[in-house]
Amino acid sequence: MLATPRRSFPVSLALVLGLLLGSTLTGIAFAAYQPHMIAALSSLRVARGQLEVAVHNKGGHRVRAIALVNAAIKQVNIGIRVGNR
Repeated sequence: MLATPRRSFPVSLALVLGLLLGSTLTGIAFAAYQPHMIAALSSLRVARGQLEVAVHNKGGHRVRAIALVNAAIKQVNIGIRVGNR
């Protein structure tokens, strides 16, 4: 009688771990399925870097552009999180 519970424990453990791992991997795969959002985020970060090293303030427009790019980065991140739900 003791042999059955001992054998079922590893099977049960494997099932639970499999479900947890499967749900985690599904979440990762789903998160990775936003190539356009990830590309946009990357492009915005590059644009922000270019604006930050640009010479002069350009009449306040460079600083405003950095603020707008930062806002766009925030919105893309929110969109990615919403898309992962």
